[in-house]
Amino acid sequence: MNALRIESDEANSKVEELQAKNKVLEQENLAKEQEITSLQHKNGLLEAEVEKLEAGIKEAKAAADEGSQHGTHNETLQRRLQLLEEEAEEADKNLRETNDKLRLTDVKAGHFERKVQALENDRDQWEAKYEEMAKKYATVQKELEDFQAEISSI
Repeated sequence: MNALRIESDEANSKVEELQAKNKVLEQENLAKEQEITSLQHKNGLLEAEVEKLEAGIKEAKAAADEGSQHGTHNETLQRRLQLLEEEAEEADKNLRETNDKLRLTDVKAGHFERKVQALENDRDQWEAKYEEMAKKYATVQKELEDFQAEISSI
């Protein structure tokens, strides 16, 4: 009976020991479950942040592509601007040359106008002299005819 009591006490102490161990394990299990829940929550937050960052990367890539397109468009516009500047310089050069030619033509026109004016004045003088000489010739002719008529009558 003593042996049974000892065995019963040992069994009770073993049960208590196992119950204590079970309690410790349950607490550890509860702590592990809380840790799992916490880690799952953290994982969910991290996944959300990963999605957010991936969306940001997509936006950044889209912006980079758009920037690249803008860069290409900018280069095209730069080339067009350069061509237009070259055309403007050529047009300016042609305009200067045309203005120089126009000035030269105006100078020549003024010179020729003065020459024409001088020639017209000379012509007017020669016409006046011609008319004067024509009158003198007519007068001399008449005098000659009168003189011939007088000589003929003598």
